[in-house]
Amino acid sequence: MMPLRRFQMHQPRSVTEAAEMLAHYGEKGRLYAGGTELLLAMKHDLLRYEHLVDVKTVPGLNKIEIKNSSLCIGGTATHRAIEKSSLVGKHLPVIAEMARHVANVRVRGTGTLGGNLCFAEPHSDPATLLLALETRVQVQGRSKERTLTMDELITGAYETSLAEDELLTLVEIPIPAKSQRAAYLKFQIKERPTLGLALVMDVDEAGDAIRKARAVVGSVSPKPCRSDEAEALLVGAKKEVEKQLADAALALADAADPVDDLEGSTEYKRHLVGVFLRRAFNKALSTPA
Repeated sequence: MMPLRRFQMHQPRSVTEAAEMLAHYGEKGRLYAGGTELLLAMKHDLLRYEHLVDVKTVPGLNKIEIKNSSLCIGGTATHRAIEKSSLVGKHLPVIAEMARHVANVRVRGTGTLGGNLCFAEPHSDPATLLLALETRVQVQGRSKERTLTMDELITGAYETSLAEDELLTLVEIPIPAKSQRAAYLKFQIKERPTLGLALVMDVDEAGDAIRKARAVVGSVSPKPCRSDEAEALLVGAKKEVEKQLADAALALADAADPVDDLEGSTEYKRHLVGVFLRRAFNKALSTPA
C-alpha cells in the first residue's frame, strides 16, 4: 500500500459553506463523510485530492427522525446509528437488519449512509434496498436544492448525477403500509457482496395475493436494477406467483445484465438471482417492511 498523499481537511459549519468549498476546490476537492471507501482509494493512489470537505462537522446532518410519513435519515448518519436506532427498528426493521450486516462493526461505526450512496460502489448493500423502498434523497448545492430518486442519483459504477458543488443531505424513505412486506438478502463470501436482492410486496388482508411488487438486484452489475417484466410476474395469487418465480428471476437478471468480475461469472450471478428471489419471496411474505 502506498503512503497517503498530503491533503488538507476542511470542516464547514453549514451545508451552504460545504457547497461553497466544493465549488471552490473543484476537481482538487472531494466530500468526506466517513472516508471508509475514499481514504482506501486514496491510499492505493486510485484517487487524488488535495482538499477534503468534512461534512461530519455540520450540525444536524446526522439526524434520524420521522417526518411527513417518511423515515428521514441525515446524510452523515452512520450505519451503526441506523442499525441501533429505535425509530428505524420500529418503522422500517428491514433497514435496521440491512445496516446490521454492512461490512464490519468498525466500518459501520465510521461509514455513513450518504457517503455510501455518493461513492456508488457497485458491491454495496444500501442502494439496492433503498431503490426497492422507493426512496428519495435531498441534495443541496450553492444555489438550489433538488430531490432525486435512487435511479436518478446513481448513474453507474462509482458515478452519480451530483453536480460539483452538491452534497446529499437527507435520505427519505416512505413508511410502509401495514399491508407491505419486505426482505433484503445478500450472498457474500469475500469482502464485498456478490449479490444483494431486495423485494417489497403489497399483499391482501388474507395474505393470499400480491397486489404490487418491487424487486431490485444489486452487486451483480454497475448499479442496482429493477425490471417491470419481473415485477408484473410477481403480482397475482400467491400460488400462481410461486410458479412464476423462475421466469421473474430470468427477467430480473436480464434487466441487470450481470458482469463477470472477481466476485463471479455472469452465469453464476444469474443463477444466484433465481435462488435469492425465491428466498426473498418466502421471507418477505412473513416479514413486515
